[in-house]
Amino acid sequence: MKQFATPALLLAALMTLTAACTSQTEKKEEDTATRIQLSDEGITVDGKAASTDPAGAVYVGADIIYYEDRDTWEDGSAYGEGTAEERHSIGEAAEHTVVTITQPGTYRLSGSLSKGQIAIDLGEEAKDDPQAVVTLILDNVDVKCTVAPALIFYNVYECDRDFVAYDNDENPDYEATAYVDTSEAGANVILAAGSENTFQGSHVARIYKEGTTKKLHKYDGAFYSKMSMNISEEPGGAGILNIVADNEGLDSELHLSINGGAIRIEAQNDGINTNEDYVSVTTVNGGTLEINAGLGAEGDGIDSNGYLVINGGTVWSMANPQTGDGGIDAEEPILINGGMVYAFGSRNDTVDNGSGQAYMELSFAATLPAGSLVELKDPAGEILWSAQLQKACQAITLTVPELKLDTAYQLYVDDVLQGWSGNGYGMGFPGGMGGQRPEGQEPLEGMERPEGMEPPEGFDPGQPPQGLEGFRPDGGADLPEEMTPDEQARPLGRKPPEGAAPEDRGGRPGGVPDFGEEAGGEISTQFTLTETVKSFSGIRDAASQGS
Repeated sequence: MKQFATPALLLAALMTLTAACTSQTEKKEEDTATRIQLSDEGITVDGKAASTDPAGAVYVGADIIYYEDRDTWEDGSAYGEGTAEERHSIGEAAEHTVVTITQPGTYRLSGSLSKGQIAIDLGEEAKDDPQAVVTLILDNVDVKCTVAPALIFYNVYECDRDFVAYDNDENPDYEATAYVDTSEAGANVILAAGSENTFQGSHVARIYKEGTTKKLHKYDGAFYSKMSMNISEEPGGAGILNIVADNEGLDSELHLSINGGAIRIEAQNDGINTNEDYVSVTTVNGGTLEINAGLGAEGDGIDSNGYLVINGGTVWSMANPQTGDGGIDAEEPILINGGMVYAFGSRNDTVDNGSGQAYMELSFAATLPAGSLVELKDPAGEILWSAQLQKACQAITLTVPELKLDTAYQLYVDDVLQGWSGNGYGMGFPGGMGGQRPEGQEPLEGMERPEGMEPPEGFDPGQPPQGLEGFRPDGGADLPEEMTPDEQARPLGRKPPEGAAPEDRGGRPGGVPDFGEEAGGEISTQFTLTETVKSFSGIRDAASQGS
């Protein structure tokens, strides 16, 4: 029987190993990086008091951008779309210390701010300048912001825009690809070896440009980038990033690539969101993601308004259990090419059949309560995949590298054999809910980090983060790109025609699952994946049907 380590035990082992594995590359980077030490008592840069001059590479004192407590601009025009709960007073905003980085380079951050923000702004021309690249090494950082994102990239280089995507007409067999390269992106976050970093953040509701209803500001996530962003870790790794959000957690307005590290997210709404419609690509190449999303009125675990590609690492993603949200959600194809996936929701979006690794989609006839133990066993009775639910769900998407086609697996819930009565192509239509914080939703009380970050005993966090001996992410290296909605070449991140049916949206084949003989028909206890069947619905106790 496969043994399942807890995240805490794995993390302890990785951090012990990390202490002995600092490479020459790390040492060189450490020697050349500008050091920023955070403290409520004062900020230092390379050991000296930080400048207050906006012309400096790092300065303190910029006004924080937040949703003000007002209805109109000075000219009487509407101020924005924020609710009463999203407004903040001048006094509350003024309590925050903003540390702004204005020049390209590598910066190592340490220390804490009880009320503050890390902002990166290289100027409006930076998006077209390949040299406008900032790398932040987070080395035991703790930042809390109650009026806006705790960390935000405003202006850096937006990387190459070549984009190979999905096309229904040219790929009638649904052999989907979604490849973008963010290796030269201007927004880079690296988790220092052995570090634990926490960002507790808020958001900024839509603010209009004065005299119009056009967007001036809107930042939904606690850890946010307006440009494509990479998150990685130092060689030897075992760095941790905790994100606690009163709305969305980790957001990029274009693309996001996660290449390593242990990332833990607690969010009232979506855990991860990339929000350029039909264009954004969220790519997971390695590391460990633990997402508890939808703690408020709604929310997906991972919500890409474009594509979702998982090539390696481990993804544990939980959505709101009551609102039609999923652990994985995308408007365009979801591709699983490697790694381990544990996705839980009231429904999950369909994974594309062109994925490089076998996967299984499960839809239960009734909601499974929190605490349920779900196990997938191979023909020899060995546990291949196991999870104890932290919150209720009705849909599960799972994969491990050992999962194979044409093999009869059996599914158990709390040691009771399960059967299915229908199978269609996936769990729902392409795309789903998400995006905006619902009106009247309450933020996290006191911005305290909620309980329950750790997956339960029995959760196997999979392979250690990239960079440790013997670990390589499964599958290829898919990295995000960029493309704006203007009339430039938009090879496939194009918006579908008005009123298009799901199957005509230029994405994966959509459709509602075929529930077959769910209403009282016979059920099968053999969960066998084939080239065309990956989804099983109407799942319930086999014993209840006399099978």
